[in-house]
Amino acid sequence: MTGSVAVGDTPGSRTRTGIAPVVDWFLVAASAAVVGTLVRAVAFTPVEMRQGPAQKIFYIHAPAAWVAFLAFGLVAISGLLYLWLRDPRLDRFAESSAEVGVVFTTVVLITGPMWGRPVWGTWWTWDARLTLTLFLWFVYAGYLVLRGAIDNQEQRARYSAVLGALGALLIPFIHLSVYLFRTLHPQPIVMKPGAPSLPGEMLVTLLIAFASFTLLYVALLRARYRLAEARGALAYQEGGDA
Repeated sequence: MTGSVAVGDTPGSRTRTGIAPVVDWFLVAASAAVVGTLVRAVAFTPVEMRQGPAQKIFYIHAPAAWVAFLAFGLVAISGLLYLWLRDPRLDRFAESSAEVGVVFTTVVLITGPMWGRPVWGTWWTWDARLTLTLFLWFVYAGYLVLRGAIDNQEQRARYSAVLGALGALLIPFIHLSVYLFRTLHPQPIVMKPGAPSLPGEMLVTLLIAFASFTLLYVALLRARYRLAEARGALAYQEGGDA
């Protein structure tokens, strides 16, 4: 995040002036953590016996899916809170989290076929989890399109809050789809009722990946929220809607 942005008065918030840092060191640190995690996964984590080196995509695919679900879950919560409190900051948070969530879901949909091709022998199959994840991507891509199509700020926030909350209902179905349907996806090996079934070194790498990807989500969310605040302040000063 580069450059400087002045943030002035916005409706429902106190007057303040903030200058965005020339270098977002939190984002730099989060990116470095992800890179370090990938180095550990590739160079220092054992190769899975049956799947071979392709299994290492798991350390990108699974944490990206976790972050996408986290992002969309927070979209739903902040949207519902907006419908109750009518605080524009909640709407800006929801918008920012949705945008970051779509990015991570795109990573999921790219790494999934890359992992599936050598293991399943095909780039894509209309597996229940794959199909529902693709549908989730379309829902929140549509959420972003909806926000760009409505000029009135309050109306845009209301409609987006409803769509964001409804879209998040897909998340538990995606997680449970491996139990509910016949699927090529393996059943969960970490987020399951019993103990994780990964070997120790692999589990440590996966947990580090979850932590570093979550850190990257927070860093991107902060940067995107600052942009939303600056845009809202500019629109308010010009007498229009953000």
